[in-house]
Amino acid sequence: MDRFLQELTKGLWKELPPFRLLLGLCPVLAVTKSASSGLGMGLAVLFVLTLSNAIISLVRGIIPSKVRIACFITISATLVVAVELLMQAYAYPLYLQLGIFVPLIVVNCIILGRAEAFAAKNPVHLAIADGLGMGLGFTMSLTFLGSIREILGAGTWFGHPVLWEGFQPFSVMVEAPGAFLCLGLILAAMNYGTHRQISRRNREAAAEAPSGCGGCQACSANRG
Repeated sequence: MDRFLQELTKGLWKELPPFRLLLGLCPVLAVTKSASSGLGMGLAVLFVLTLSNAIISLVRGIIPSKVRIACFITISATLVVAVELLMQAYAYPLYLQLGIFVPLIVVNCIILGRAEAFAAKNPVHLAIADGLGMGLGFTMSLTFLGSIREILGAGTWFGHPVLWEGFQPFSVMVEAPGAFLCLGLILAAMNYGTHRQISRRNREAAAEAPSGCGGCQACSANRG
């Protein structure tokens, strides 16, 4: 159970796909003009990633190593087709909004990367935990980035006005440069926070360590 929880939670912060591992940046930059499109793409990737991890883990013993990548792509492509059909049936406006990036989930480096690095080497329950954790982290990242761009670029959140009347939106935030700007600021903030956390831990460890040689057993014996 501890290993299951570890694999489930690692993708929520420690190995957050877009911001820690820098994986899947194409949809991160392209479809996050709004919070709804970020959430929709994230859920689609979550569905494909979790099921592809589970299936690949189940059949990993019968897939020849020479054709494993082709098999992984075939499995993910089948799941992406299912996602496309479901979105066309139940979320057609979102499907039109995401456009070509829905079928491109097939070659998303998160899907192939987790299949090769984890699902093909671990049992089913851990592969599912890895897929869920990475997928949830990816979904939260896209929704967060899309929320920032939509709020600053349009003054709305999920289509509802959230800022004061008379607010002048920053139109650049919903264009391509805005995606790079927001991503860079988020990465800078996370790196700064991580650096401060490490520095604080080092200071605490130094404060707890004995000063000089007063705490060593050799000095204590000599004084005795």
